[in-house]
Amino acid sequence: MKKILISLITVFISLIVMFLVIQNMPGDPVDMMAQDIVKNEHLEYELAYQRAKSILNYDPDEPLVNRFSKYVKGIVTGNLGTSMSYKKDVIDIVMGALPWTLLVVSISLLLSFIIGVLLGIYIAWKRKKGLNTALIIYQSIFGAIPNYVVGYLLVIVFAVTLGWLPSRGPYSSNVTPGFNGAFIGDMLKHAILPVLAYFTTTVAGWIISMKANSLSVLGEDYITYAQVRGLPRRRILIKYLGKNAMLPMITILAVNFGLMFGGSPLIENLFLYPGVGYYLNIAIARRDFPLMQGMFLMIIIMVVLSSFIAELLYKILNPRLREG
Repeated sequence: MKKILISLITVFISLIVMFLVIQNMPGDPVDMMAQDIVKNEHLEYELAYQRAKSILNYDPDEPLVNRFSKYVKGIVTGNLGTSMSYKKDVIDIVMGALPWTLLVVSISLLLSFIIGVLLGIYIAWKRKKGLNTALIIYQSIFGAIPNYVVGYLLVIVFAVTLGWLPSRGPYSSNVTPGFNGAFIGDMLKHAILPVLAYFTTTVAGWIISMKANSLSVLGEDYITYAQVRGLPRRRILIKYLGKNAMLPMITILAVNFGLMFGGSPLIENLFLYPGVGYYLNIAIARRDFPLMQGMFLMIIIMVVLSSFIAELLYKILNPRLREG
């Protein structure tokens, strides 16, 4: 109960900070639309400004407290407002974007985590200098390059040069969306390059963390005792080494899952993938405040929820913490 209360307080404080930052961003959306109306319809600026306020249903002169009260009331009642750019309910855009982000984030994160954990255990167990050197070189290169740059390289190689994979959109226009083989296959094919961009830049971090944890566990007495007893290597690696070395990684995995929702705009924009990051990028560029607030709200909830689940998982997997 205490953890739930702390999570709710965290969400509320984050909402206040996010709301203040957005409301104080440079650029007035009403003014931007009024300028367009003046340019296109040759109206006087004052008339165009009043018309823009009516179209957007947003008054920048309204007291900040009133606007925040309306926003919180909207969240409680499930009404996040109307997007200034798309003229649609923000909640519908958020719910439509969430599955695409979840698809790419979950596949790339789980793939990099599983492969990183397995390779980390293997490198720690073998202790070969060549493997360590290769890992350091890989991390130096791909750890320094932003994921969207890696994404560009993947597009050039696999989409433009080889023509093997699509580079834009979540699916082709010639398939019918729904639960059918053609659509699912095409959708997964479109997700390969975004997933690869995430995977390539994150897998080395998991390997290094797991290797460090495994080397620490390898020095424990119970590992030496298991080897002396002549237990099978596979059992030692999985039950004794892997299980104990992986415990701290579970927390990082859950937190990273939430954080990746905020770190996806560049990748989703590059691949024109209609996820949370894609719409957030458009909302910021167009000063679409309701859409921006809706997307940030989703990111805040995912980060707090992931941290909450991480703490629960860690207690379940580590019996020593259950009594605390």
